[in-house]
Amino acid sequence: MANDLNSCSFIGRAGGDPESRAAGSSTACNFSIAVGKSWTNKSSGQKEERTEWVRCTAFGKLGEICQNYITKGKQVYVSGELKTDKFQDKESGKDRYSTSIVLNNMQLLGGRDDTTAPQAQRQAPAGGAPVGGGSTDFSDEIPFAPYMHNTSA
Repeated sequence: MANDLNSCSFIGRAGGDPESRAAGSSTACNFSIAVGKSWTNKSSGQKEERTEWVRCTAFGKLGEICQNYITKGKQVYVSGELKTDKFQDKESGKDRYSTSIVLNNMQLLGGRDDTTAPQAQRQAPAGGAPVGGGSTDFSDEIPFAPYMHNTSA
């Protein structure tokens, strides 16, 4: 099994607002995205389409980000690993399965829509300063920063 790979990626639109729940010491965020495909039927010439629903789960900080920014209809890119859970149906007692993507990456797509930002970020800070402090020194975030020459010393 050393050469196995459990990775999948999708681009789709959120089918609803995410739902959060406590998951141990962390928070889990669940939502579904609609992934569509369209084609032209060769025999009839009619355009046809199919929609698949992908269940997504994000934990921790990524779950909080999903909860705060994803809204129904928002286009997103998600990637992660496939996970299938087994449970018993309460009515019939039969085993059932639920497959979802446990996310390790999510990116909002499309144009900037200020209505999806959390309320605290929608308001412009006093003095017109950029949100986040306005610092342009990103050397701490660059993995090769130790090799950069610092001329301010």
